[in-house]
Amino acid sequence: MSSKNTICLWYDGDALDAAKFYAATFPDSAVGAVFKAPGDYPGGKHENVLTVNFTVIGIPCLGLNGGPHFKHNEAFSFQVATDDQAETDRLWDAIVRNGGQESACGWCKDKWGVSWQITPRALMAAISDPDRAASKRAFDAMMSMKKIDIATIEAARLGRDSV
Repeated sequence: MSSKNTICLWYDGDALDAAKFYAATFPDSAVGAVFKAPGDYPGGKHENVLTVNFTVIGIPCLGLNGGPHFKHNEAFSFQVATDDQAETDRLWDAIVRNGGQESACGWCKDKWGVSWQITPRALMAAISDPDRAASKRAFDAMMSMKKIDIATIEAARLGRDSV
């Protein structure tokens, strides 16, 4: 582990599965070293996978198989900036179709309970538009969505009916 700061994510025995999913789904992501427990521990047994080093879009992470004691929640999320609707759809659909859940305003949760914000750059531009009325229209459109639809956001920003 070369990074001075690493995000540690707690799993209930399936950190390696999660790391493999992230590596297959997100660019600049990979599974690194896998460490097996040298003895029994509260969350597992000797030789079970204890930790997995991985990166998610270049962010160093450690998956810890600590057992069922702690669950992920929306207080922590990965925010992924997408460049177009195709990338937005691909990432959102990969997470949701792999046992995840849709939420609101571009948020979804993977099957391990980790929250993701799949956020098109166009959305951020629209809701930060210096024209406060355009920004509000885009924001209001976003508030009615689960997965972000860029064309609808842009139409709202411009004061048009959705496409």
